[in-house]
Amino acid sequence: MTVLIVLLMFAGFVVLDLIVRAATHRLEIRRQMRERAAALDTALRLDFTHEAPSLKRAELPSAKARILAVDDEPVVLDALRKILTLDGYSVDTVENGPEALGLVQRNDYDLVFTDLKMPGMNGVEVVKGVKHLRPDVDVAVITGYATIDSAVETMRDGAADYVQKPFTPAEMTAFARQLLVKRQARLEAQRLPPVRVVALALADTAPANAFCVPGGAFLSDGHAWARIESWGHVRVGLDDFARKALGRIERVDLPAKGTTVRRGEPIFTLHRGGIAVRFLAPLSGRVEAVNGELVKHPDRIWQSPYDGGWVCLVDADDLAAELVSLRIGKPVVDWYQTEITRLRQVGGPADDGAPQVDWSTLEKEFFAARPAA
Repeated sequence: MTVLIVLLMFAGFVVLDLIVRAATHRLEIRRQMRERAAALDTALRLDFTHEAPSLKRAELPSAKARILAVDDEPVVLDALRKILTLDGYSVDTVENGPEALGLVQRNDYDLVFTDLKMPGMNGVEVVKGVKHLRPDVDVAVITGYATIDSAVETMRDGAADYVQKPFTPAEMTAFARQLLVKRQARLEAQRLPPVRVVALALADTAPANAFCVPGGAFLSDGHAWARIESWGHVRVGLDDFARKALGRIERVDLPAKGTTVRRGEPIFTLHRGGIAVRFLAPLSGRVEAVNGELVKHPDRIWQSPYDGGWVCLVDADDLAAELVSLRIGKPVVDWYQTEITRLRQVGGPADDGAPQVDWSTLEKEFFAARPAA
């Protein structure tokens, strides 16, 4: 009986907590809506004609984004301003294209909404003007049913999307949120360094802010590369991602010639400042040759990872079966972007050869060498 009472009391507390949380959430939403409505009412009483004759502004202190809307119909602008402000956006509205372009030059907007059919400067010209003045701003076209084809055409001029009028508040808020998500994804992608598959001769000359993979090279999950030579052996080395993550190398431990290596087991080791990172063999086989120059000049593996900094040649045991576990071409580019994002999360790539993340963390997170048995 005591256990049952305790369980009932616990269940009651859980239900009460959920009720309180839901009520608090509803109250917070109501508070935000009151604040946004008040900001909207206040803004409409202010005079912004010194910036643009028809400008009306509703500005929120912590807005999701800043939007400029242009339409020659005041009723459409009133609807946009109310819908978007109550949904958490700061909104400027004007009634013609020239005023819109003037504001774009003076203010930082995230999104511009433009009607397609307007006297004087039409929506196509507004799209082209905004993308010329501020290529970073995303533009959406507001169109009627009869001009949908024209709205689609504006996407070739840089428009991000279009919305058809008349629209409901739910449709407009969903459209604005979708645009903002796309914008944030685009900006994040632009912040990532480029990844290119290039000819072998160009791979070592990649700029510091770009990542290169030579065409024809296979990459393992542990960031070792494998390239099949004309006589059938596989050349193995360190990839560009590992080079940029680790920074400069002080010593390289090569596998012994004649050693049998298994895929996923350590094949070579890099050293710096008393710390070592082991790299795993991308394929199984017998080591036929090693790059002895790395003993005298270990920095070559950092300076020229795909050419002069190769590590060893392996006579693969079962090349056809094991190649399927490696990446080549476009899948490498996609994977690299994911790995670059992860690298930034733990601290970022090396700066001028100096690692920003300790090697033990890099080994654990990216190179996955297992402790020796």
